[in-house]
Amino acid sequence: MVDRVIVTPDAQRIIERLLARHGPLLFHQSGGCCDGSSPMCYPADEFRVGSQDLLLGCIGSCPFYIGAAQFEYWKHTQLIIDVVPGRGSGFSLEAPEGVRFLTRSRVFTEEELSELESARAAPERPDPA
Repeated sequence: MVDRVIVTPDAQRIIERLLARHGPLLFHQSGGCCDGSSPMCYPADEFRVGSQDLLLGCIGSCPFYIGAAQFEYWKHTQLIIDVVPGRGSGFSLEAPEGVRFLTRSRVFTEEELSELESARAAPERPDPA
């Protein structure tokens, strides 16, 4: 089945470096605060996932969340998490590395959308802790 979120090899290398340095991580697709709509990377125990956040999938071993309202804008696309040179203006962990994560996207094909729909592959809300 098609994934709703994937990662480029370059971004995966940065994620592995951050995992080695910080331990478990999570990503949250920003909805406009701080660095526009950039994916933000945090230590897993330092970001509280809210009741309106949806688990879109995993990149590497890291859960990737998106706000429900933001998902409505992106639900027809596959998010492709990449990395580019430069520093973002947010609090994401990759900033000291001199890079920033970037969300690219592509529109799902009709077949992929049908597959997602038939599998009921809607993002899940996390269990409240």
